[in-house]
Amino acid sequence: MGGRDRLVTAPGQRASTARSDGLRWFWALAALLPLAFLALFFVWPVLALLATGFTEGGSFSLAGLPEVFGDPRTWNVIGQTLAQATLGTVLSVLLGIPAAFVLYRLEFRGRSLLRGLATVPFVLPTVVVGVAFMSLIGPGAPLAWLGLDRSLAAIVLALAFFNVTVVARTVGGFWAQLDPRPEQAARMLGASPARAWRTVTLPALAPAIASAASLVFLFCATAFGVVLVLGGRTFSNIETEIYRLAVDFLDLRAAAVLSLAQFAIVAAVLVVSARLRRGRERAVGMRFERHGRQSSRPIRATREHLPAILVFAATSLLLHALPILTLVARSLRGPDGSFSLVNYAHLLVPPERSPLKGSVFDAILLSLGTALIATAIALPLGMLVALVASRRPRGRALRRGARLFDSLVMLPLGVSAVTLGFGLLLTMNRPLGIGFDLRTSIVLIPIAQALVALPLVVRTLLPPLQGVDPRLRDAAALLGASPGRVLATIDLPMLGRSAGLALGFAFATSLGEFGATAFLVRPGAQTLPVAIAALIGRQGAENYGMALAAAVVLGALTAGVMLLAERWRGEVSGEW
Repeated sequence: MGGRDRLVTAPGQRASTARSDGLRWFWALAALLPLAFLALFFVWPVLALLATGFTEGGSFSLAGLPEVFGDPRTWNVIGQTLAQATLGTVLSVLLGIPAAFVLYRLEFRGRSLLRGLATVPFVLPTVVVGVAFMSLIGPGAPLAWLGLDRSLAAIVLALAFFNVTVVARTVGGFWAQLDPRPEQAARMLGASPARAWRTVTLPALAPAIASAASLVFLFCATAFGVVLVLGGRTFSNIETEIYRLAVDFLDLRAAAVLSLAQFAIVAAVLVVSARLRRGRERAVGMRFERHGRQSSRPIRATREHLPAILVFAATSLLLHALPILTLVARSLRGPDGSFSLVNYAHLLVPPERSPLKGSVFDAILLSLGTALIATAIALPLGMLVALVASRRPRGRALRRGARLFDSLVMLPLGVSAVTLGFGLLLTMNRPLGIGFDLRTSIVLIPIAQALVALPLVVRTLLPPLQGVDPRLRDAAALLGASPGRVLATIDLPMLGRSAGLALGFAFATSLGEFGATAFLVRPGAQTLPVAIAALIGRQGAENYGMALAAAVVLGALTAGVMLLAERWRGEVSGEW
């Protein structure tokens, strides 16, 4: 009997062992592929850039440090970076909290559509937003009388344009999960709506607000396109100063040394952001344990909610809609001020004095092609990262390893795109024995765009996977499902629910990427954001009109992609 049993069960055991080994190989590859991609195209270029700041004549030298940090302009640029980031963060939080309440706590018809529209400002290319604000407040613009052209206020408003959405989504998703009973109890005890919110709801929202603020500060401190377009040389930040040192003055060592200051700022913010995010996740986990995973029901709008609704309406109309509508209106004006499509016609057939080699239409096609390639790189890698980072291993060492893995993949989010492009330009001369110089082709452009998009893809895919109840996987295993079957029937369908939104983020981010691409484009092969910047930088009404029309086209493409992605996402919401 015993021998016969062994003969019967041995094939099943061998098959189970083979499946288990195959799954181990899958998890190993799922972790190693993204890490290899990051090591080759991110870690190596960034470290090479750092090394450039400490070498002179091929030998180690610290002479660049006192030279750069002894220059008063360096500290002026660092101070302006911190001031712009601080003011942009404060304004984004002040305007984002009412937006979070309206979009995530109030019940009204069209709320899903409005949430999708509210996502669009975050993914609009920075150069488009910079041109839109210039068309509103620049010379000859409708609000030129305000005197905001080339001012700190214009930069702060443009930074808030992007980041109100970050606060609204981060705080709003957390707010929708709050238990409403403590605030209701405070109201029943006689507290006014404002006092109940200030003393009960606001402290409960503190982890989400702090997490959103740290992330917004990071985005503001590494802003490039809007500062380059709206600030000029007077209101530079570290990003634009690195670009000018490297491109305009060819001072690579000074640019590399200045990158050290940015690394210090970014590293500090990333550490704070990671701790605040873990605190928010713990708060959500404790709330789920107490009240289950059901979100609180939206409430109907009443007169007491009018202040929040008015602030949200003013933000949507004045901060978001007005610059974009002005951009569209001015792009439809001819040289004589009347309605005309001449600016759009010049996108196909440029005038003789155009600074571009080729047409803007060529730049559009190149941008679409590189964005597709970048998305094809970022989305599969992001899926692998999300699957690995969502695991909940039992061992402490493995848990720490999973957190470290997640943090490593998030690094491109904190390192500036300008620094990334600069580093790729320094290192990609026949890397790993490849027989040609990658810097002479457009190959590096989609790679850089994929690196910029990867963290957003992961942050979109990861929350739904982390929200899967572990007991669901345990129940499937108890019913005889193999680990591979559990992965295929539980994790992958959940991953697919947010894949559409992740795809939209990847494509829109790649399409509008400007910082790294500005270093990597070749003459005659410019992407659309770089072409717009080139047109803005040249004098002439025809060049300016082409820049406005090209910015409208780029904005329409990214907005359309995101609206489609929001329709595909269902009820899944990612985070940033």
